Amino acid sequence: MAATTITAKDVQELRQRTGAGMMDCKKALEETGGDVHKAVEYLRKKGIAKAEKRADRAASEGRIVALVSDDAKTAALVEINSETDFVARNEEFGALAQDVATQVFGAAAFDGIVTVATEGEVMKQPWHKDASKTVADAVKEASGKTGENVVVRRYARFKTDGVIGSYVHHNGRVAVIVDIAGGTGPAVQNVAKSVAEHIAAGVPKVPLGVNREEVPSDIVERERRIYEEQARTAGKPDAMIAKIVDGQVNKFFSENTLLDQPWVRDDSKTIRQLVADASKESGSTLTVRRFARFQMGEE
Repeated sequence: MAATTITAKDVQELRQRTGAGMMDCKKALEETGGDVHKAVEYLRKKGIAKAEKRADRAASEGRIVALVSDDAKTAALVEINSETDFVARNEEFGALAQDVATQVFGAAAFDGIVTVATEGEVMKQPWHKDASKTVADAVKEASGKTGENVVVRRYARFKTDGVIGSYVHHNGRVAVIVDIAGGTGPAVQNVAKSVAEHIAAGVPKVPLGVNREEVPSDIVERERRIYEEQARTAGKPDAMIAKIVDGQVNKFFSENTLLDQPWVRDDSKTIRQLVADASKESGSTLTVRRFARFQMGEE
């Protein structure tokens, strides 16, 4: 029997009727012999039409999951969003979040942070629970089942020769993983956990980087311009302005770089001092290599 020819017009008509994506519509028409009515039913059964129609709705609820290996050398962090807290608290949604985190955790070729999940490779990988579909397919199916727009927003995976600490806030809306290099053992694990907890707290600010060098230069220059203008407006003498600006920039760094921040549990010491104390205790020279912090609804 001759294969049914699927035209661009057919695909466009189905897209207009269902709001589903082009490739989904093409596949639906192929599976149903080009019958648009059957294709609509096909998409509805798959949950694709419902999910795609809702894709423009904000997905600001959800869960953030952190997984850390027993040896504290591998970790994954995933944010998955829904539209309502009702779905976010659903057991199936929670299981999906854990499954996606497991997928990221097992992606051995990846190390780093992907801030837009759809642009990363993990979403294109075969789903670890059913290799006949991709991770993106599994999430799309979840959208259909819940009737809400369910999306994986972002993810991170760290692999280290040191120690990874993690912290997930009790409400599941903020989570952190932090990579401490230079040593292993209980003292290093303890400081890694403490630093992760500090980053999660976001006090006095959510750090822009581990150290001053990691803060983007355009942000620093913007702050300098602001401080200089403020000083001039306040009528400060030109001879004093540079000193005032330097002081304000140093304050900016102390609030916005992790190592310079006062520790949230004891503001008499900085995170730099906390890590230095752990270095002495462990007999190793420890450094904070990197961190990932996800907060629900954060831009």
